[in-house]
Amino acid sequence: MLPGATHVNEFWQDVRDGNSRIGRLTRVDPGRAGVHAAGELRDFDHRKFLPELSEKFAGRYTRDALVTMSAVEEARRDAGLGSDDIDPRRLSLIASSSRGPLEWVNEALRGDDDGAQEAGGADHFGDSGAMLRGMPGAPATLSAIYGDVRGFVTTLSSACVGGHHAIGFAADLIRAGIADAVVVVGYEFPLTPLVFQSFRAMGNRVLSTESDDPRRAIRPYTRDREGFAFGEGAVALCLERESHARARGAGGYARFLSHRALNEATHPFGMDMSGQVTASAVAGALEDAGRTPRDVDWFCAHGTATPKNDVAESRMLGALYEGRPRSAWPPLSSVKPVYGHLLGAAALVNAAATALALHHQCLCSTANYAGAVPDPECDHDHVAEGPRATRADLAVSLAFAIGSQTSVLALGAA
Repeated sequence: MLPGATHVNEFWQDVRDGNSRIGRLTRVDPGRAGVHAAGELRDFDHRKFLPELSEKFAGRYTRDALVTMSAVEEARRDAGLGSDDIDPRRLSLIASSSRGPLEWVNEALRGDDDGAQEAGGADHFGDSGAMLRGMPGAPATLSAIYGDVRGFVTTLSSACVGGHHAIGFAADLIRAGIADAVVVVGYEFPLTPLVFQSFRAMGNRVLSTESDDPRRAIRPYTRDREGFAFGEGAVALCLERESHARARGAGGYARFLSHRALNEATHPFGMDMSGQVTASAVAGALEDAGRTPRDVDWFCAHGTATPKNDVAESRMLGALYEGRPRSAWPPLSSVKPVYGHLLGAAALVNAAATALALHHQCLCSTANYAGAVPDPECDHDHVAEGPRATRADLAVSLAFAIGSQTSVLALGAA
């Protein structure tokens, strides 16, 4: 459930082609936000995806809950994991969100824009649903209730690596015999004055100030990059025990191989600029999967178009493939320019793009890189020419987060 994409095929076409869905910011006054571009989820109607949800209950739910529930149901429909296809006690759900219900909190505290409702009025806090609306875990638990998910249900909050963490946690549940399948969902609705203000306070070239063409707001690996634009929405994946999927005649987009996560324990806003720490994490994840760096066919990078992130990723490749010319490095793409940065859902956007690239045997392009002047340190293969047909067996998704966090996810062709 992302800007311009509410179905897996729409998502794949966007990330494959580098079709940016970022437009002009309308949810917040650009003058107040200090930015002009965002990936906004517009004209969303939950009734298409949640036909059994009564209007009585829907009216008490927040937008983030309805969008998350819709993403979960769409993922289950796509996977063929309906109520008759799995024992509900063997189905779990893990969510990831960095900011939780901040959009609702913002609306509740300021009241409606038209001034007809007092801030903190009864319409926000005066019914029993208010308790749920303010809980970061509510979208996950409401999704579980709607979909009769009776296994382990929880919500993680580990910023931009949270989606990877959720996938790794899901794999652990399956390996431990606790679940046969786990729905993993990330949701984020950061388009609020508070979020814009806090990120702008981090300095220049964190949030893009592009005003002429919003689609060009995020320009990873280029010399003139100036940061990212936020996106909003939810993305859900289903991770299933292979024997369980085969027993019901289901296939998959990709195979989970391994997940490695670490905390560098340095500065909360810093990241490994040597490349060595991240390269070690990648090598470790590949070792866990019984593979080596030479086996990697593609990297789906974090690619935020910030000065440090993009250089750090390139230095990681230099450390991982030390002694090899840049022309021999595997291609590395960023899909951030497509929907924007979704924080707690960002790593799941990457994971979904990685799985679908393996399924379709086609590498995603990096939007806004072709024709631009590359950063000299990032001047290597970013699949700039557009989608690239390939023969890929192994791909790696990267994620980094405030708090000195690094995460690596290795996926194989199904």
